[in-house]
Amino acid sequence: MTKSALQIARAAYQPKLPKALKGAVKVVEGEATQSVADQEEIKKLFPNTYGMPLLKFVEGEQKEFAPVNVGVILSGGQAPGGHNVISGLFDGIKKMNPANRLYGFILGPGGLVDHNYKELTADVIDEYRNTGGFDIIGSGRTKLEKEDQFEKGYEILKELGIKALVIIGGDDSNTNACVLAEYYAAKNYGIQVIGCPKTIDGDLKNDMIETSFGFDTACKTYSEVIGNIERDCNSARKYWHFIKLMGRSASHIALECALQTQPNICLISEEVEAKNMSLDDIVTYIANAVVARAAEGNNFGTVLVPEGLIEFIPAMKKLIAELNDFLAVHADEYAAVEPNKQREYIISKLSADNAAVYASLPEGVARQLTLDRDPHGNVQVSLIETEKLLSEMVGKKLAAWKAEGKFAGKFSAQHHFFGYEGRCAAPSNFDADYCYSLGYTAAVLIANGKTGYMSSVRNLTAPAEEWIAGGVPITMMMNMERRHGEMKPVIQKALVKLDGAPFKAFAAVRDTWAKETAYVYPGPIQYFGPTEVCDQPTKTLQLEHQK
Repeated sequence: MTKSALQIARAAYQPKLPKALKGAVKVVEGEATQSVADQEEIKKLFPNTYGMPLLKFVEGEQKEFAPVNVGVILSGGQAPGGHNVISGLFDGIKKMNPANRLYGFILGPGGLVDHNYKELTADVIDEYRNTGGFDIIGSGRTKLEKEDQFEKGYEILKELGIKALVIIGGDDSNTNACVLAEYYAAKNYGIQVIGCPKTIDGDLKNDMIETSFGFDTACKTYSEVIGNIERDCNSARKYWHFIKLMGRSASHIALECALQTQPNICLISEEVEAKNMSLDDIVTYIANAVVARAAEGNNFGTVLVPEGLIEFIPAMKKLIAELNDFLAVHADEYAAVEPNKQREYIISKLSADNAAVYASLPEGVARQLTLDRDPHGNVQVSLIETEKLLSEMVGKKLAAWKAEGKFAGKFSAQHHFFGYEGRCAAPSNFDADYCYSLGYTAAVLIANGKTGYMSSVRNLTAPAEEWIAGGVPITMMMNMERRHGEMKPVIQKALVKLDGAPFKAFAAVRDTWAKETAYVYPGPIQYFGPTEVCDQPTKTLQLEHQK
């Protein structure tokens, strides 16, 4: 297989580990925990894994471990560093006992249910150290939630002599890990289940999980390209660039990229919802910035748009909810309507408020809102070209203002969506180190007989040597939420906090950025060179820890 010069050089990189993980490890138990909300319900659902203590690893004395076979699953969307979690897990279990073996289940949780697996030997692992992607075993989105799935999984675990399973995923995947841990504990099957916090969206975090892996690399990858576009924008001086960024449920990516690149405008979904802004409010906000910059002779700019923005606009949220309910019942009837009459048909079926909002939307976006639903019956938000919707509506507003003599500049838009480009990039030094430590931590949790825990590595703004490794009970992060019409236990998503340090730092300077051309050009991720260039954590982490 041909490799690039960077792949060859990166293969030799040895990720840094916290001091406590470098030798023999002792587990220190902290206080008992409880879920973030709905304590009684969560406790009832997880009697065997609720209320367990927080764990911290410190240097200890060497001891012998009986051999153990371990399984690993990559679940959900890709995130840079997944291969290093598996490398750290492999090195960790091999250090505890060279006879330990690691099996990877192919294409996500479905591989466990379908008994599709391969042994991950040193030769295989060495091919994938410090690389991006999940291609070592692939990933998938099968939900582990039914007893027959758990039992099918148990059959293959028993057959391979696997005593512990590591699930690398986001909030939903780790919720599944917790349900599986509880089920196997209740049945006394002797199978441990450990989770690892993954998602580029950055919405799996709390006091014990300071950031999810992949967020650092993805934001640095997007910020490089945003910086390049800002440079182009400032060179040609004739376009407004509308850039949509991944992040359906939270705006952490958009906020972090804004802090790194200083665009003219960055929309934050959580603020839009909190201020009860309408689509027209957002359009007017952008249009005012265009007018102000045009008055200074600057007919150009950059706008960052989070992928999930549409669902956070209260009026749009109501419209989408009614559309979801209506199309769940009348999809066939709608499909039978002639395409040129579908818009009128939908308007005639909606409540007055929602019909008015729907009628105000450009044709293309209105159509996208009625397209095929995802398996959960929801609008596929990433298919809605929010960046085009906003620029089209801004253009219309500016044309109206021009006719009224309120705008004398020019407005021409370009559109971009940065999504998949950031999910499989070669991990930054931070993510390479963090992921390796998370995998190694999972190995220590397994060696110490733990189940229902998530791997936790904290103090991340310090050098890796000073990071604190341990475990956090997954039940601690849970609350009850309505899914498919019934209440389910799920890990609580972390949205952008409007009173948090990262948002406050952004809010303090955004008016200046809107008027001035204050662009910052981060350039590509650096893997070799001075620490201050190569090993910086995200601005979000630095601000949250006041570093």
